[in-house]
Amino acid sequence: MSIADNIARIRERIESATHRVGRDPKQIELMAVTKTVPAERIREAYNAGLRLFGENRVQEFEGKAASLKELPGARFHMIGHLQTNKAARAAELFREIESVDSLRLARKLDAATAELGKKLCVLIEINIGGEAAKSGVAADSPELEELLAAAPSLTHLEFRGLMTVPPYHDDPELLRPYFCRVRDLAEQIRSRRLPAIGMDVLSMGMSHDFEIAIQEGATRVRVGTAIFGERHSA
Repeated sequence: MSIADNIARIRERIESATHRVGRDPKQIELMAVTKTVPAERIREAYNAGLRLFGENRVQEFEGKAASLKELPGARFHMIGHLQTNKAARAAELFREIESVDSLRLARKLDAATAELGKKLCVLIEINIGGEAAKSGVAADSPELEELLAAAPSLTHLEFRGLMTVPPYHDDPELLRPYFCRVRDLAEQIRSRRLPAIGMDVLSMGMSHDFEIAIQEGATRVRVGTAIFGERHSA
């Protein structure tokens, strides 16, 4: 099947998942994850109607960015772990950083964005499974509280919500509790009415589990393999 066919099938699955729980499919943003995907295939996805794309590595996207500038309305987000020494370049390249996992990184992004004279949207990455191999802050950690408390002073960042990557399971039903916890965390933060903190975006769910994530409150799903096929090593 073509990329366009894959996207159409995913949109059907999104619609079915939302209808099961009484949600509007228009509430769900479909992001194409383009790690190791060459620019020409990204353009195919764009021509099939996608406008939101997620990259995992600053250096990889640097090599594609010039050839993708001509795509009006395309938005590129950083969704992989971001090292602080690459924060300035990431602020230049991306519309949004979905993987803010420390106050130190947030401050670097804020300073870099201030120099660029713009605002940068960010999500706080939650390590909901407590996995040592994954980045993100724990839901009940002092690091999360530090980020929330510092948000008003980070005047060039716009905190929009949360992102998570739960532990992998072959059975996506087993991931439902993780998505529930992130949704509940967003609701708890929203109820606190913290200054400079928005909780409108829940970026969670990937190719094998996005339907469960949608049923549990995701507003953005990040899909790579189901659009482009199996990933090749970079």
